[in-house]
Amino acid sequence: MAMTKAQDLVSSNSVVVFSKTYCPFCTTVKKLFDEVGAKYKTVELDTENDGSEIQAALGEWTGQKTVPNVFIGGKHIGGCDTTTGIHKEGKLIPLLTEAGAVAKASA
Repeated sequence: MAMTKAQDLVSSNSVVVFSKTYCPFCTTVKKLFDEVGAKYKTVELDTENDGSEIQAALGEWTGQKTVPNVFIGGKHIGGCDTTTGIHKEGKLIPLLTEAGAVAKASA
């Protein structure tokens, strides 16, 4: 059930951040998405009734047991270090744009 819920969330949202309200790494990723103007869905696992089941399902699905667990355009990106790393490389905005999470910059 939790795996289906996680997969449904990922397939129906261009960007999903599986997070916990008290996690500083999660806050960093959400702040980054806010700064670049991305639309994203946050799933706070510590406030969901089935949060621990979803986190276990994500671990099974992606091999990553920690949060934040970020998906863009249905693809698993990774955690905080990976997300901020691809931003530093200039690859985050194109990914977000392709997923429809940020508006294309007008030339």
